[in-house]
Formats: sequence, C-alpha cells, structure tokens
Amino acid sequence: MGGETQTRATASSYPKLAAGPVGLQIRNIYRERLGQFTGGGQYEGHNLRAALDEGRASGEAHVKLSVYSPPDLARPTFKEAVENEFKPTNVGDSFGPSWSTHWFKVQIRVPEQLAKKELLEFHWDANNEGLIWSEDGEPLQGLTGGGERKEWILPDAFRDGNGHTFYVEMACNGMFGNAGGDIIQPPNPERYFQLAEADIVAVNVQARELFVDFWEIGDAAREFPGDSWESHEAQQVGNAIMDAFISGRGSQESIVKGREIARKYIGDKADSHEVYETEEKPIVFAVGHCHIDTCWLWPWAETKRKVARSWANQCNLMDRYPEHRFTCSQAQQYKWLEQFYPSLYDRVKAHVKKGTFQPIGGSWVEHDTNMPSGESLVRQFLYGQRFFESHFGERCQTFWLPDTFGYSSQLPQLCRLAGMSRFFTQKLSWNNINSFPHTTFNWVALDGSQVLCHMAPSETYTAEANFGDVKRSITQHKSMDQDKTSLLVFGKGDGGGGPTFQQLDKLRRCRGISDTIGLLPRVHMGNSVDDFFLALEKKAEKGTDFVTWYGELYFELHRGTYTTQANNKWNNRKTEILLHDIEYLATHATMMNSSYKYPKKDIDNMWENVLLCQFHDCLPGSSIEMCYDDSDALYALVFVTGEKLIKDAMTALGYTKHDSGKADPIALNTLPWYREEIMKIPGKSEFALVKGNQGTAEVKVLSKATKAWASVKELKGGVFLLSNEHFEIHVQGGSITSLVDKKADRQIVAKGQKANRLVIFDDKPLYWQAWDVEVFHLNSREVLPAGKTEIAEKGPHRVSVVTETKISEHSWAKTTISLSAALEGLPGYVEVDCEVEWRENMKFLKVEFPVDIYNTEASYETQYGIIRRPTHYNTSWDMAKFEVCCHKWADLSENGYGVSILNDSKYGFATCGNLMRLSLLRAPKAPDAHADMGRHNIRYAILPHDGPLDHRTVRSAYNFNHPMKLYSALPGKKLEQSSILNSIRLQGSTSLILDCVKRAEDDEDVSSGDLPKRKGRSIILRIYESLGGTSRGSIKVDKLDVKKVYKTNVLEDDEAEIPISDGEFHIELRPFEVATYRLQL
Repeated sequence: MGGETQTRATASSYPKLAAGPVGLQIRNIYRERLGQFTGGGQYEGHNLRAALDEGRASGEAHVKLSVYSPPDLARPTFKEAVENEFKPTNVGDSFGPSWSTHWFKVQIRVPEQLAKKELLEFHWDANNEGLIWSEDGEPLQGLTGGGERKEWILPDAFRDGNGHTFYVEMACNGMFGNAGGDIIQPPNPERYFQLAEADIVAVNVQARELFVDFWEIGDAAREFPGDSWESHEAQQVGNAIMDAFISGRGSQESIVKGREIARKYIGDKADSHEVYETEEKPIVFAVGHCHIDTCWLWPWAETKRKVARSWANQCNLMDRYPEHRFTCSQAQQYKWLEQFYPSLYDRVKAHVKKGTFQPIGGSWVEHDTNMPSGESLVRQFLYGQRFFESHFGERCQTFWLPDTFGYSSQLPQLCRLAGMSRFFTQKLSWNNINSFPHTTFNWVALDGSQVLCHMAPSETYTAEANFGDVKRSITQHKSMDQDKTSLLVFGKGDGGGGPTFQQLDKLRRCRGISDTIGLLPRVHMGNSVDDFFLALEKKAEKGTDFVTWYGELYFELHRGTYTTQANNKWNNRKTEILLHDIEYLATHATMMNSSYKYPKKDIDNMWENVLLCQFHDCLPGSSIEMCYDDSDALYALVFVTGEKLIKDAMTALGYTKHDSGKADPIALNTLPWYREEIMKIPGKSEFALVKGNQGTAEVKVLSKATKAWASVKELKGGVFLLSNEHFEIHVQGGSITSLVDKKADRQIVAKGQKANRLVIFDDKPLYWQAWDVEVFHLNSREVLPAGKTEIAEKGPHRVSVVTETKISEHSWAKTTISLSAALEGLPGYVEVDCEVEWRENMKFLKVEFPVDIYNTEASYETQYGIIRRPTHYNTSWDMAKFEVCCHKWADLSENGYGVSILNDSKYGFATCGNLMRLSLLRAPKAPDAHADMGRHNIRYAILPHDGPLDHRTVRSAYNFNHPMKLYSALPGKKLEQSSILNSIRLQGSTSLILDCVKRAEDDEDVSSGDLPKRKGRSIILRIYESLGGTSRGSIKVDKLDVKKVYKTNVLEDDEAEIPISDGEFHIELRPFEVATYRLQL
C-alpha cells in the first residue's frame, strides 16, 4: 500500500554482546552469608560489630573504681551504703557470694578525644543485675549484664574534662536468680561474678543504626515466604549492604552508604517515631511490658530492686522514644516503689499523667486464680483498684494476667463487678495437649457474666519485638473471621527489665518495611491496651459476634501446682478463714461497743500480706526455698496479728477464751447457719454437743449415758468395725473395705475395692518439676503396704482406729479414721487425720476412694460455685483434665445418691470413672530442693449423702474448715446465746451463702488512704448462690438501725437501692451470682 510514512525503531540500550557469564545466585548461600555481617565468632573483628564503637576509655586514669561490700547478705539503702568506707577495686575482680550486694563508687573523667563524640555511654558488665545511682542518690538506670542492657548514656555535663562520680549497686544474681544448672534448678549459694567491663564508650551511632536496619532486613529475607519477591528483595538489599561495607573497607562512609541502601527496603523514616505517623491502617498494636515475677527464682527483697531497675529504664526510654507506651500491673510493686524509691516513683507518676506509663490489671499482684477463695479474688481487685484509683486517679479497665496457671470460671463475673470488662492473657498457648481455639472471644462466667478476652497470637508476653513476632501476630491469629487486630506485648520479662532500645528500634524498622514493601503486618506504637480493647468493644457494639467460651480456662500444664508446697497452701486456707472471722467479729464489735475501733489498718496489712502470698509463683509452689522462708514469716505475722484481733474483738463483745475453768463455755459459730456437732473439749477427754445458729452456740458436755453413740470393735485379727446410727465401716490395714450407709441401705465402696487407700506414684515430669505432673505418672501407681491398725478411741461419742504405714526407709504415714456419734437429721461423715513424715524424691502421694457411684461428670467446688468436669477420657480435652483443682470438696453423684470428699487444705483432685483421688503431697527437687520435706498433718472426710449434691455438702465442707472454738463470758458478763453475733440473718433458699460480713471501705471512721470518705457507718455483706439455680431469700437486720440498703459492686460503689421494711430486705440471685450489699446505719 502506498503513501504511509515508515517510523524508525529507537536504538536499544541493551548491549548487543554479552560482557561475560553471569551465574545464578545460589539463594541459600547468599541468605546464609547475611549472618556474617552482624554475627559473632571468627568474623567479628571484620564485620559491622567492629565498627560499633568510635573509641573507648578505661583504666584508673578514666574510670576509677572502689567498692563497699555489706556483710551478711544485707541490702543497704543508698544513704546507708555511701556512709561506709570504699576500697579500691578493678575490672577483673570477682564478687559474691550469691545474693550479696556490693556498692561501687565510680569516678570517671572523659578524655578529650572522646568529649565531642555524638553519643557517650558508660558500659558496665559483671554478668549480674545492677542499678546506677547519681552522686546525690537518684536511681538512674538498671543493668542486666551478660551483654544485655549494660549501657548508660552519660550526661552532657560529664564531657567537661573534669571528674564526676556516680555509684553502681551490684546484686549478685542474674536476671533469673542463681540457679546451679538450668534456670529452674535450686540456687547455687556460692556463685561469684567477675566484673568484665567498666568503660567509657563513644558509640558509632550510624553503625548502631545500620545494625538494626540489617537485622530486620535479614529477618525479612529469612522469614518472608521463600517464593515471595519480598524475601528475594530483602536478600538482595542485605547483600548489597555487605558489598558496600567490604568495598569501603568498613569505613564510616561505607556505613552511611549501607544505610542509604537499607532505606530502599525499610523507608526513610524507620529510625524515627515519625514512621508511625502515616495514614496506613495498622493491625498489630505493640505495647511495652515488663513482667516481674513478684517472687520466683529470687526472694521478695530482690523483686523490690528489680522493680526499680526495670522501671527506671522505661522512664529513660520514654524520654528518648515518644511512641513508647509501657504497661505494668501489680499494685504491690507500685507500693514498694513508692516506699523504697520515692523519687523514681515520682518519675513514674509523671509518666502516668502523660499517658506513657500505663498501670493495668486492677489487682494487688498477678495472682493465682485456681486456689484463692472467692473472697480473696474479690480482695485482689478491691485492694488493687483502690490503690490505682487513689494513687493515679483512675481504676483499671483491663484485667491483666499473662502468666497464671489456669483461670477460674468466676473471673469474668468478678472482673465486671470490679469495673473491668476486658481480659488479657496468653498462658494457654503453653497447653501441651490441645491447642486453645480462640484469640479474641467472649469469656463467660458461671453466672453468665462475660468479659472480652484477647490472647496475644505471638504467644508470649515477653516478645523480643523481632520481625517474626510481628509476623506471628497475624499468622497465628485464630479469630480473624471476627477481627484481624492483635496485641504484641514485648519486653524482657519474668525477671524484669522490660523493653530495650533495640526492641523499640526493631519495631520502627518493621513498620517501615510494612509501609515500603508490604506483606509484613503493619505494627503501630503509641496506643494503650485500653485503646485496643475499646476498638474491639466498638466492633461488638456494631454487630460483630465474637465467639464465646463458657466456664474455666483450664490450663493443660502445671497441674502439680495444686499440690506442691503443701504448708504454703495450708497457710493460705487458714489465713483466709482467719480473716473471715476477724471481719465478722470486728464488725459486730463496732456495732455493739462504742469504745471499740475497727482495726482497719491491721486488717489491711493482713490482707495485703495474704494477697502477696497468692502471687502466681508463690501459692502454686513454684518458687525457690528462700521465697517460702519469706512467706512462712509473713504468714506467721498474719496469724499472730489475727489472734490478737480476734481476742480484742471478743473482749469488746464480752467474751474470753475458755480456759477449762469453772466458767460455762459457749462455742463461737462464725458461719451463717445452724450447726450441731460433737466436739472434743480441748485439754480434756470429754466431748460436748454443740448446737446453735450463727454467733454463740450452746455447749453441752456429754456423759457416757448420752443417747448419741459410736462404737468400735475388732472383728478378727486386723479387721475393725466402726459404727454409729448412720454408718457401718470395716477397716483393714488403714483402708476401708466396706462403708455402708445404714439408712439408705447402700454400700459406698466399689465391689472388691478399698477406700482410703494410700497410693504413691513416680513423679518425673518432662521438665517443670514443681509445676507439672504428667499423665504418664498414672502408669506408676503403687499401693502402699498395709500397716498395723489399733483402736485409738473407744467411744461412746467418737471412735477411731489408727494405722501406721511405711512409705519408704525415711517416710511414714499415720492414718486415723474417726467416726463420731450420729446426730438426728444432720449429715454425717467419716473423718480422717493423716500425719505424714515425708522424705521422698520425686514421688506423689495420693489417697483413693473407689465408690459405687456412676456418672460421666464429677462436681468440684470452685470460687463462688461449682464446676463439673468429665470422669472419662472420651476426647483429648477430657483426658487433659486428669488432675484438676478443687476447693473444700469434690463430689461424685448419680440420681438419688452421691459421695463427697471434704478437705481442709488440699486443692488437687482427680475423678476417673468411679475412682475419686485426693492429692496429698509431692516431692519435686526444683526449684526448691526441699519442697514439702518434713511433717504434715492432713484432714479430709468422706461424706456419703442420700439424694443429689446440695447444700448439705456445701455446708458440711464449710463446717469442716471452720471448727468451732470455745469461749466464756468475761467476769461480770452474762452469756447471750444469739443476739450479739446474730444480728444479720440470712433466710430463704439453702443455696444462698452469706460469705462475708465487714465494714465498708469508705466509712469515715475506718477508711484509710486518699479516697473520698462516706459519712456514717455501714456494713458490707457478700452473698452468693452456691448450687446453680435462681434463689430467693431475705436478710433480717432488725437488731440494727439500718436506714438504707444498696446493692453494690465488689468495689462497694452503690448501684441500686433495695427496699427495706421492718428490718428485713429481700434478695434474688441468679445461678452462681455474687452479690454485695451495703447496709447504711
């Protein structure tokens, strides 16, 4: 075709001839090469590490050291320490032993050649913890040692060429104590630490920044999918940085060039807080955290110093990193800081006001939730929230409990009653059988109350803020059908420390990668945990249906903590009961005696000590021996104080302890129902029938001619028959071969089996000795040989037989089975007292009760309710509950009949088929080599019952744990059997329990602290529904001048006024509801 114009092709710049061969880059080789640039080892003197410093100064001309070593492992204050003589010392010297403290005076002079460098730091490393103090006694910076957190930025004033002084307080323990092997082994008492570094260092800032750039780029190359362009690009950028460094022979210019190359991948703002100021929407929200175990592999005294070291660091980082938000729980730790480091506490408080340091959790400590009583859980929140409100002006909205060994089914209800609708944890990620299926969900309590729960998908509360932590915050997220956001909780933890500057720098780079390259979930800093939950709650308001989980969050690990350190658990149960009685008596004393003052300060101190001992490594038994020396001393103080307070209150009420003299005795019944029991009179061989309502009960000494009877006889050699009107029991070798309920005509013991049989198991878990008992321990069951049985009591009011059982060469058990005379219309039980001398090694002692009952579920008392668990192993979820927690009782019932096992200080239990098994003692050797060694006295009882599980079991267990004590009227006083201590009476449904009577926190005559006081006097009542059904009742207070009644939350905020008429008000509780009422007098 003619006429068209031809267009000439533009010459291509692509070379016509090949310049030479170019090989395929071997991906794995070039990826592994990246490790050479920042790693240690043979290339450390030739890679980026060699350029991190621009200069150093050390030796006496620049760093002069002297030391004061306090005697006897003392921990003197700064003021006490600096008044002593300091002796010369040097780098290379060693200090110890374990747990000792050494104070160093550091006198430095910055040399002229370093004075104008961009960043000057002092580096101190003795492989142990320390705290830098200013010359005038201000705590400045915590030190970790072992290459971590050894830097302190020198003030600009130190660049003047003159001498300057500061101090280092050295603690002779590592971040995780002084273990003699791996971290959970018992401490080595003779550990010494060598001072390896005490230098003035000029930091090459660009090299340090490139180190972090390259770290995250290398992680991207390794952790992005291998077939992604993002991974390939990271590898190319990383190798280009290395090539530039090599070609520039490691010069400063080559380092700057490397940073320019890095920006192609991480962006231009990745070394600034401005990296977070983009419009891109993040889905991972990073929050700094410092989990400090209040005791664990170190004692409380060291925890107080860990708090100061850790929180001083965080205050410093907040001054340097505007985006840094740091959250920390445990009111106890804030209180310690205020007591022992007041100036640092003021710094923390200033950051709280700015919103950068964020108190969280609402509890006194991060406590165990399996074993404390319901009232203890309430007090954790009451004391925690009141502290936070009085010191920082706000209550917490989020319950924070990342490291506790399982979560009670009533926590959501108690959280809501304490003003918290949110819950954070992650511990269930440690499950070693089943994977918990949710990340963000509604957790529902026994009563139907719910909290919004989030479990960090990074599956840690001590994330290193690495690339992988950010990535896993989404790849391991299990609730993305409802919401894709997650919390990333980062910072050194357990032993304290918190976030480091390196971690904050890494997160900046991660955000830069997300905005520049993509694929990595976008992380954000600057928000609070409450901001995160608020966004979730808004989604719920707009219709997002988060999945639900009903009941306990059972932890499939650390089941041995229900049993380890038995004495500690005994102390917990007994002090809880002691405090119940004190508050009940003191409240009535203030109502009846105008000269008596409610001992609020003493009660607060007692509660704070008990709550402290409920920390999640103390009460569970997973701490070192020093911690239990501490808790034993604290409990001893609680008992001494408590006995004095009871004596004072009873004196005010007109009573004194019965001394077996001529004065007529009465029994003190602090429980809210009628009791009728046979009790032995202390110091005598006589028995008495005690009966009466709450308050004072009548005591009637029984004669041998009394109708009530119990008998014992030896049927044949070693076989004994104990009987009363309720039961007929055959005992042989300490075991019960037959237990017949006469009225029901029912054999309780399974055919061919023996009850009350002591069994022992080999107990060697996979790793965590004090914590774990594994399912395979059941394979090693060994029945202890029968010992000789003798009659100990012959009746007629109580009979008993005692059996001695040899456990091993060094251990034995003496078991006393007792049966008291039956009382008409009241449930009876078989009581067992077991005295054990325990000197075993990695063994587990239990007692078994094979019963002739069939059900696929057993019932266990938990805080303010009942939890039912399977008796079978149908699924792995069922089998995982081969050892569970219970409180005062466990029950196996079928239609029409059941058996309850009561205890006075035990928490571990198992029901497998028809075999009920109470856990008694363990013998782990780490972290306390002597855990549970010694003498133990254990009480438990077998309570058969006609009909279903009901109030009889609940009340019998309370009675078993609250033995009545004898008192007499003071000279000149008349005994009043009911009126004084029975002025508050609960009537109606037998499932309702009046569990607490106390004075109100804000009453003007008892209130302590800075919170507003309320005029007048008032009484707090806590009532719960115990069996799982809607229940009605009434409270009669006609003996008191009650003007108004309010239903409140557990923080005692009035929520609704309740009508009262003629000294009575009516209540209705939903199943397992916990209700609090305030009586305004």
